[in-house]
Amino acid sequence: MFGLPTIDLIVIAVYAVLMVVIGVVTMFRIKNQEDFFLGGRRFGKLLQIFSSFGQATSSDTAVGAVTTAYRDGAGGIWSQLVGLWATPLYWFTAPWYRRMRLLTLGDFFHERFRSRAMAMVYSLVASVYLILVIGLGLKAVSSTVIGITLKPESALTSAERVERGQALRLETLNQQSAKGPLNISEAAEQQSLRLQRPHREFSSLNESALIWFIVLIVFVYGIAGGLEAAVWTDTVQGTLILALSILLVPFAIAKLNAAHGVSGLLAAGHTLHEELPGRFFSLLGSAANADFTWYFVVVLSIMTTLNVATQSNQLTASASAKDELTASIGFTAGTMMKRYCSVMWGFLGMLCFALYGRDIQNSDLVWGHATRDLLGGLGFGLVGLMIACLLAALQSTASTLMISSSSLFTKNVYQSLRPGRGEAHYVLVGRLAGAMVLLAAALLCTSFYSILEMLKFIWEFNAIIAASFWCGLKWRRATRQGAWASILTAMMMFVVLPLSLPTVFPQMRTSEALMRTTRQRVIPETFAATSRDVEERGRQIAGWSGAGSPPAPLQIGEKFSRAVVIPPKSIYWAQGIGVAEGLKHGEGMFYVETWLLDQVFDLSANPQALNETMRYAYKILLPFLVLIVVSLLTAPDESESVRRFFLRMRTKVRADRAEDERAVRAAYANPEATRTCLLLPHSLFEFFKWNREDVIGFSLCVLTAFAVLGLLYFLLHFGA
Repeated sequence: MFGLPTIDLIVIAVYAVLMVVIGVVTMFRIKNQEDFFLGGRRFGKLLQIFSSFGQATSSDTAVGAVTTAYRDGAGGIWSQLVGLWATPLYWFTAPWYRRMRLLTLGDFFHERFRSRAMAMVYSLVASVYLILVIGLGLKAVSSTVIGITLKPESALTSAERVERGQALRLETLNQQSAKGPLNISEAAEQQSLRLQRPHREFSSLNESALIWFIVLIVFVYGIAGGLEAAVWTDTVQGTLILALSILLVPFAIAKLNAAHGVSGLLAAGHTLHEELPGRFFSLLGSAANADFTWYFVVVLSIMTTLNVATQSNQLTASASAKDELTASIGFTAGTMMKRYCSVMWGFLGMLCFALYGRDIQNSDLVWGHATRDLLGGLGFGLVGLMIACLLAALQSTASTLMISSSSLFTKNVYQSLRPGRGEAHYVLVGRLAGAMVLLAAALLCTSFYSILEMLKFIWEFNAIIAASFWCGLKWRRATRQGAWASILTAMMMFVVLPLSLPTVFPQMRTSEALMRTTRQRVIPETFAATSRDVEERGRQIAGWSGAGSPPAPLQIGEKFSRAVVIPPKSIYWAQGIGVAEGLKHGEGMFYVETWLLDQVFDLSANPQALNETMRYAYKILLPFLVLIVVSLLTAPDESESVRRFFLRMRTKVRADRAEDERAVRAAYANPEATRTCLLLPHSLFEFFKWNREDVIGFSLCVLTAFAVLGLLYFLLHFGA
């Protein structure tokens, strides 16, 4: 049934029932909004760790790491490790959300800048972001499960055979067009098939039905039990995600050893170094992945650190802790668990390339193929467990994000428009809002062929609000006018103009002046030849038809050099430059920032990594500069509500609710006494002194980050 053995279906069913039971049991503990949205702020360290791990890790995270490592080797693992150096900072930021003593991050903008409208704008933008993240997760897990349950070619229906033939024909035409222009009829056929998007593979499962099944499970336990149900299920699901991270690795090593007649971990490492191209073991990638440079990683890490802090689920994950230490330990430990898992996922991708690199060209299919090949023949329900792990990875993230989004709408939009209703009324609205979030994510997932472009676009959305958050939190001189100027300027430059200019002026897409690209680069690299390199050189010699003599054969271990050609890349267009009917045209959004930078610097002379670094730096700096300048030109806000906000931020959270309220009242009564926690007590900056707990916690986080790199280094070099 559904292309799966009965034992696998039983494992999936048991998992689904367990999640529903947790949701129903916790439903009876909810009495108010704080219970529903923040679990009553009573979670301890273990629940906080798994809550943070669950909301940071989704199915697309695991599958994505395997996919990029399968394609690019160790360099591809950085797609999931770019936030590694930001993680130690979470030791300090996690308690900040707890000290706010607020229900949502939208409340922060309302209270700090005394603007209900700003809170509503933030809430709507953040909700759209969360819906897209959930939608991407649904797409990733459904596609992977579909890959696990693919039909063999002999089981295809006649209609599916026709569609498969169309897909293969499109691949042939694409290969031909890459070598030279097609004739008129072939070009028309290619365009028609591209619009049809025929499938090459078919599953025993219906993708839409699978998506709605996943949504139903999240709906029941998330809508019924709120954040407490989400966190308890995160504990179960976190265990399954950890299992997912290591489940395939030993089976992949065993199969690799069996294929080469060896045994043991060291032998597997030696085989990897013999089988994989040398470029796979370069920690920052090879010349083929040259755009992932150290300076790009640094700037992207800074941008990630600033933007991640503005995500509403950060407050949801940290403000639910019973005290500050629990928030710090929970969030940093949970996030570090994800970093370790990312290394294991990347290593699995490299193992899969050694096993299937000659057979599978589409890296998106690797996870599903490996699951079927390595686990399917054992008959213990392990394929069902893998699917349950993927569902767990998605649902643990979706449930937390759903609660975050519904809390924003309920508290900062609905309650602002309809105040004075009872707690039960607002909890009901929160449940309905959560249902709408899931419905929107499911419709988004089933209505679009791919949402990757939209998610990449929305990732940069947080740059719109980052300056207002950080300056509002740490600089008392930041004003409401400065925050609005920063938000509106960033929204115009980063969203409105990039989307609207090509629509209002369609001739931009074909303007020769906007077709500028980086220059083609040729980068030499030298490696010791592996068996895969020897095979590739043999194919080059066999198919040699160029002028001059063919390249010389290689021997395993022989040093050889090759020139990697980095093709030109568009400077102004998000999706590059396409060709239709012989005319070049820009695709995707128009990067206003790179157009402005190109007027000052010749971006065509730069590698793409440098241009992307400059673009990200522009997005980081512009909102901060606007906010600082406008704030200095406008009157400071010295209202009582703003004063009380900073006094609360200086007051350490107590686990006992009554004791905490007394501490806050004492701070209100004696503001000067709170200045002792400040590094610069007589300035306008709210920088806190480090205590012994901070020094130890931050140092351990930094050491753990280096340990993650140490694990990656070991996996890349053992058995060499």
